[in-house]
Amino acid sequence: MSRIVLLIEEYSMKVLLDSLLPCLFPNLEFLCVPHEGKNDLERSIPRKLRAWREPGVRFVVVRDNDGANCLALKAVLVKLCSDGGRDDTLVRIACQELEAWYFGDPESLAEAFDEPPLRTIGNKARFRDPDSVQQPAMALAELAPRFQKVSGARAMGPRLTPTRNTSRSFLAFVAGIERITGRKAERRN
Repeated sequence: MSRIVLLIEEYSMKVLLDSLLPCLFPNLEFLCVPHEGKNDLERSIPRKLRAWREPGVRFVVVRDNDGANCLALKAVLVKLCSDGGRDDTLVRIACQELEAWYFGDPESLAEAFDEPPLRTIGNKARFRDPDSVQQPAMALAELAPRFQKVSGARAMGPRLTPTRNTSRSFLAFVAGIERITGRKAERRN
């Protein structure tokens, strides 16, 4: 495999992955292609997959769930990949939004935003299951007033740690990258 190409929903996800992936998978060759939201991403998937001619490339599509049915959304994205002639594309859903991955790692969250009370956020019923937090970006902005999507992604990317993250969608993303690259993520503590 020469590299992976990630077709992603928005720029903040690119910022996160540009710093996260080198920490978890040193020397992994990858390219993040951000889109202007979910509609732009979905329109471009078949076209980009058909047109990409680089040998050995593997594709990954990552999109926020935004309250949709995860299984139904994944089926739609898998069909779009199939329409593009790439049935081998890895599809991953960030439930509900990318920022839910942050709630899965309260230690990193507290460190990134210099908000020590966030270390115990996982003890609260609302945040116990990070993937079920409705509008996590808005919830994070209420808890950490300095939070902004892009700077937050920049702060969290090098800190997110699979060994302590409780977000199932984050762990599924990491496991998917491990599977298609044949490499284990470096487990930082």
